[in-house]
Amino acid sequence: MEGVTREQVYQWLADVKDPEVPVLSILDLGIVRSVDTTGDNVKVTITPTYSGCPAMDVIAVGIRMALLGHGIRNITVEPQLSPAWTTDWMTEDGKRKLKEYGIAPPNRKAFTALGLFEEEEVECPRCGSKHTQLVSRFGPTSCKALYKCENCKEPFEHFKCH
Repeated sequence: MEGVTREQVYQWLADVKDPEVPVLSILDLGIVRSVDTTGDNVKVTITPTYSGCPAMDVIAVGIRMALLGHGIRNITVEPQLSPAWTTDWMTEDGKRKLKEYGIAPPNRKAFTALGLFEEEEVECPRCGSKHTQLVSRFGPTSCKALYKCENCKEPFEHFKCH
């Protein structure tokens, strides 16, 4: 296929889901840093949510499969580790999808003098209560923590801000 546009590739990438949170596309996550097209060559640059993220190989295969499905044969998927991914790159639509899926989305409260941030109270994605308690900073994946709602008593995951 010759003459593919960046816009077409971005439309196709919207269908590539994150294997760990399947309601999010890789565009919702903000891990696609750039798309370059030259003739029939397509290069997609992606940044992992964490260095060493085990899902990156599956995501790269998903990108290749999506592009192959549209007739693209010359595909390069290139990782980019710097700058490091941040939850600021997530779309607002992606954060909404997380909440609807039952995972509290990342949020920020304020920046400290050192450039670090403080998280707001984490809101329960089920009942909306901010009366929640951290159970474990380490969830089933590196990007999530475990919380419990003190109102509805339900456990839930929180997509950590970073």
